[in-house]
Amino acid sequence: MSEPDENAFAGLPFFGDMMKAFSSQGPLQWDVARQVAMTTALDGQAVEGNVDPADRIALEKLAPIAQLHVETHTGLSTAPSDVPRTLLVVNKTTWCHLTLEAYKPLFTTLASSLSSTDIAVSEASDLDAEHSMASMMSGLSKMLAPAMMGMSVGSMVGNMSQHAFGQYDIPLPREPIHQMLLVPSNINSFASDWSIPIDDIRMWVLVQELTAHAVLGVDHVRETILDTVRRYVAGFRPNPTALFDRMTEIEVTGSDPMAMLQKFLTDPSLILGAVRSKEQEALSPTLDAIVAAIIGYIDHSVDAVSSRLLGGGSQIAEAVRRRRVESSANDVFLEQLLGLRLTRQQLERGRLFIDGVVERAGSEGVGQLFSAAGHLPTPNELDAPGLWLARLEIQ
Repeated sequence: MSEPDENAFAGLPFFGDMMKAFSSQGPLQWDVARQVAMTTALDGQAVEGNVDPADRIALEKLAPIAQLHVETHTGLSTAPSDVPRTLLVVNKTTWCHLTLEAYKPLFTTLASSLSSTDIAVSEASDLDAEHSMASMMSGLSKMLAPAMMGMSVGSMVGNMSQHAFGQYDIPLPREPIHQMLLVPSNINSFASDWSIPIDDIRMWVLVQELTAHAVLGVDHVRETILDTVRRYVAGFRPNPTALFDRMTEIEVTGSDPMAMLQKFLTDPSLILGAVRSKEQEALSPTLDAIVAAIIGYIDHSVDAVSSRLLGGGSQIAEAVRRRRVESSANDVFLEQLLGLRLTRQQLERGRLFIDGVVERAGSEGVGQLFSAAGHLPTPNELDAPGLWLARLEIQ
């Protein structure tokens, strides 16, 4: 069997022109991503107002207090790059813009891996017994992929902006390293929903964000987690049958065809497929262990600091962490995309590891997690803290 024509629409000028337009920005259409993210963030509003100056002033006044206590407890700098930390208090649409820019390298790596043409011809031929149909569907997938990726990424980031307190709702370092974002409208809404004094939640969020900023700003921690996530993202392989399969399963219901089309094009299964590659399966336990240990340490430190500053903070911690494990469709996409599994089970593994280390070696022992490269636990060590202590010769 001869290989499919790379451009199955060569004989159809209109579709050929569409294919060129769709792929004009490379493997991911960033204009589409930005537009969908902003529209989703606005959630039906015509325009979003600026941040209330009173919110900005209140957060800026509390930040130095939180910073002092975080650095004292962790022994880590909240400005590890020796560049003064910049606190940006932003609205949701600004958060979307900055987040898309920060994650652009990862999304580009994903889109590039999924646009690879290194696909067995036999896989594409399974779309239909007729070779021409396989060629056309393969071409259609290639044409739509950049726009679908843009819509999916934009939808995910836009939905994240609806609840993000800052930039570390997911434990992932981001550029620029000195910048730290806060979204006061989400902080205020959370305080209202849970009947928490506004200054208490502001302080708690600052402690949470500054602790994450300090941990993920350690050079070797930053490099380890980013390198592992990059390798995971690069492990995706194109699924040539996804578009065809989804088109045969789609149910035409409702009276809004555009809404149905958007839902169709933002379905992550079209982009990611249903099964992880062998490379990702092999890498997943290591990534799970890294993420669980980091979140476990951050949660442990935030509890300790907030207890001193707020005389407690357990109500806030419980509410925030419950929200963290209640997955939405976009959270699941994020998990599939980056391999960051923030399930209750994974977070419990991290908590038990940190508790086990503290019980045996105290706060000084757990602080060794970030003292040198290679100190993060392996999957086996995460479930057996004694193995980690023995490897590092900590008593």
